[in-house]
Amino acid sequence: MAEIAKSAFQAIRDFPVPVIAALNGDALGGGVELAVACDMRVADRHARIGFVQGTLKITTAWGGCTPSGIEVSTVVTADMAPDRAHEMPGKFPFTRGIFSTGYRGRLWTIRQYSGFGSAEETNERYRFLLDSGQTGLSVALDLPSQCGYDPIHSMARSEIGKVGVSLSNLSEAEILFNGIDLDAISTSFTINGTASIIYAMYLAVADKQGVPSENLTGTIQNDILKEYVARGTWIFPVKPSMRLIADTIQYSVEHTPRFNPISIAGAHVRDAGATAVGEMAYTLANGLAYLDELNARDGDITRLAQSLSFFFYVHMDVFEEASKFRAARRIWANLLRERYGIDDEKGQRFRFGMVCGGSSLTAGQPYNNIVRVGLKNFAAVLGGAQSIFTCAYDEAFQIPIEFSAEIALRTQQIVAYESGAARTADPLGRQLLCRMAHRSDGDKNSRNHGRN
Repeated sequence: MAEIAKSAFQAIRDFPVPVIAALNGDALGGGVELAVACDMRVADRHARIGFVQGTLKITTAWGGCTPSGIEVSTVVTADMAPDRAHEMPGKFPFTRGIFSTGYRGRLWTIRQYSGFGSAEETNERYRFLLDSGQTGLSVALDLPSQCGYDPIHSMARSEIGKVGVSLSNLSEAEILFNGIDLDAISTSFTINGTASIIYAMYLAVADKQGVPSENLTGTIQNDILKEYVARGTWIFPVKPSMRLIADTIQYSVEHTPRFNPISIAGAHVRDAGATAVGEMAYTLANGLAYLDELNARDGDITRLAQSLSFFFYVHMDVFEEASKFRAARRIWANLLRERYGIDDEKGQRFRFGMVCGGSSLTAGQPYNNIVRVGLKNFAAVLGGAQSIFTCAYDEAFQIPIEFSAEIALRTQQIVAYESGAARTADPLGRQLLCRMAHRSDGDKNSRNHGRN
């Protein structure tokens, strides 16, 4: 860590303009991220809270390139961008969104990633969040549950309930969702190695509640390939894991058609050190691998493709992150048409959820994370996310308290109802909204001037 910090400081000193930066060395995936235009913190594993603080000169302007190395011009002109004014939201290749009405037809699902301690404790937090206006659940599971260890195992005891809720049997699953109507709520599970088992538990709880399986909505992550690459909670070798995932997808398509049996995740690849471009490249490649596995079974590939969803992190460069999702929709739709002959637009849709990138939150001056999360939330909306998870400001150093979790929830509601970003489908597309507003304001001012 010390050598990385020295190299980063030297690079900062060599820049031709004053720089203010953050070196975030305790990233969740073990990577190191250098962010500019914020107060300078260096994560140090020997520090009591995990950070020491220093200050560099501040500059109000930062040019050059995005964190992925994409050059950014000082001024962008019309001839620099491809002319896609003819493209419409809801139509191939979906650059401008997968729904013609954007969020005016339906707002994104508002979730908070939550789970800790016992099923009783987590159920209490879920009820608090739902009463506060959350529209979907996102279940965080502890490492024993993710890795398939019984909580009484000696290797599991120290990890029970630490990074998520302990869920080792059906009775705990029933307690977790006690008093929560599964017919009226969408539930997402960040689970991979044991995804099929957790999925079976959820179906059993719904059955006990009297909820028909065809009514269930939600997602299991069930993406084992990124576990080998970036996260490590895999249990079985690749081939049997792929077989199990394909089995789960095929079962879900038939019995829980409104439930997403896989959420192909680039998020963990990103926090392991990939750029936005690398994150998307790995994720799309993994998506093709799952489709290849399903296609080899001679099923209805169009119907199976409709069951795939995706999951990403959003980091601090607002326009790079929004552009990442626009590009992904276009690339995915073309890949499905060219590689598998899928012409049905529902089968070509690139549906995704997102969460704020954990490695860009800091333990030092944590209230600044509220602003960071707000910007990431806004970027996700500009990018057209179907589901958004906002981090709490204290998530860099502890399980969020109710106060911080409520602020994260309110952040989404403010962006949804007060920012104006949800009023039109794809507000970034060719800046057409800005042109319309400019023209309308000009006409209004002309009329007012005439009256005077």
